[in-house]
Amino acid sequence: IRIGMDYGLTNRLTIGGGRSSFEKQYDGFLKYRLLRQSTGKKNMPVSVTLLSSIMLDTDTVAVKNEKNISVKPSTSDKLSYAYQILVARKFNDNFSLQLMPSLIHENIVDSSFVSNDIFAVGAGARFKLTKRSSLNVEYYYQLPGSKLPGTYNTLSIGYEIETAGHVFQLHLSNSTGMTERSFIAENTGRWSKGDIHFGFNISRLF
Repeated sequence: IRIGMDYGLTNRLTIGGGRSSFEKQYDGFLKYRLLRQSTGKKNMPVSVTLLSSIMLDTDTVAVKNEKNISVKPSTSDKLSYAYQILVARKFNDNFSLQLMPSLIHENIVDSSFVSNDIFAVGAGARFKLTKRSSLNVEYYYQLPGSKLPGTYNTLSIGYEIETAGHVFQLHLSNSTGMTERSFIAENTGRWSKGDIHFGFNISRLF
């Protein structure tokens, strides 16, 4: 479960945060719309949004230091960061596509042979089915040189229904986590192994 809230400070800048039951994570983010897709006097073929988030994992276990002694992780050890560039284009009323180059930085990793930085490229698509419903697909590909051992790329498929003020999303995914750190860098589930999870989101626009 994740409960979160977003607030638009301006038409371009949004702040938000939330709390997830998975690993008892807290997260916060800043999102800034750099470019907005438009036609006419000012033609801009895509929208570009910058996203920066921070995650705190409070359900961490002891780690081993350089002397192979188990020690309690500090607060800084529990922090992770995500940076994304969201490049989106609405091709028509029925189809939209988004590309998401991503960097996940973890302050501490299990081995000195594993990089603290994980690079990935995500892609998301929205296919409008009716005036108020759509099919959504999202996939993240971890670049091999920075991939954590035992992790796999995340694929999620969802069905979205819009009502007056609410948005309901039903989805299937091979990831259990709901923060960028969890579903981009640390996903251990595989569709081919039957690690398919069902979930739903409810969003309320105030």
